[in-house]
Amino acid sequence: MKIISWNVNGIRAVHRKGLFLPFIKKEQPDILCLQETKAEKHQSEIDLPEYEEYWNSAEKKGYSGTAIFTKTKPLSVALGIPEPISKKWKLGGDGYGNPNTEGRVITAEFKNFFLISVYTPNAKDDLSRLSLRHKHWDPAFLEFCKILDQKKPVIFCGDLNVAHMPIDLAHPKENEGKKGFTKEEREGINNIIVADFVDTFRCFNDKPNQYTWWSHFANSRARNVGWRIDYVFASKRLLSKITSAFIRPKIFGSDHCPVGIVLDI
Repeated sequence: MKIISWNVNGIRAVHRKGLFLPFIKKEQPDILCLQETKAEKHQSEIDLPEYEEYWNSAEKKGYSGTAIFTKTKPLSVALGIPEPISKKWKLGGDGYGNPNTEGRVITAEFKNFFLISVYTPNAKDDLSRLSLRHKHWDPAFLEFCKILDQKKPVIFCGDLNVAHMPIDLAHPKENEGKKGFTKEEREGINNIIVADFVDTFRCFNDKPNQYTWWSHFANSRARNVGWRIDYVFASKRLLSKITSAFIRPKIFGSDHCPVGIVLDI
């Protein structure tokens, strides 16, 4: 089973560029998780009859949003983070980063695992949302994953808006303490790993210069001056079933590229 995740930065935009359908045709993922769809289902202009489509669109038009396209019909699909967890961690209290109004989380349950497509809110350039990210979003999302993990293994993938280690960005010293590479954001990934979820890509590839996002400035992508902020995490007990993990840096259409795993299950 091939699972691919891609922050498309607007599904209509990447489709108009003529790059979305050829990618799907070539890769033939069994499940495709999207982030930053920036559309509702009826606006997508995408016709993939072999896939079931499940969308969690933001209330705000043209903003955020996640989706799961799957060839296997899920046992169930849930949008957002359950209200008891959202309330406990006071998510969306200032109107930003609310998983239940911004379409940031969608979960599909399959026979052997839960699969989550997630678009994590960023800390903002001035770090004005860092506290929300660190003290509210990260612990809430992790609690949600841990609760699901008690029932069956969990795979969650998407744009987590953080580079975990210095190897995960081209210029770690210059970006230390800046959005996406603060100790608080990195601590969130550490907590995920302590909770027995594994960064699947790093289980197979420990080489530098492996990135998933590039700034539009200074020809960053052509020079491969990037960040690895898109991930596929999985419950550690699933690791023996994962046969490969990959990044597709040559796939264009978004400022992010696809990432994925192959699962023998």
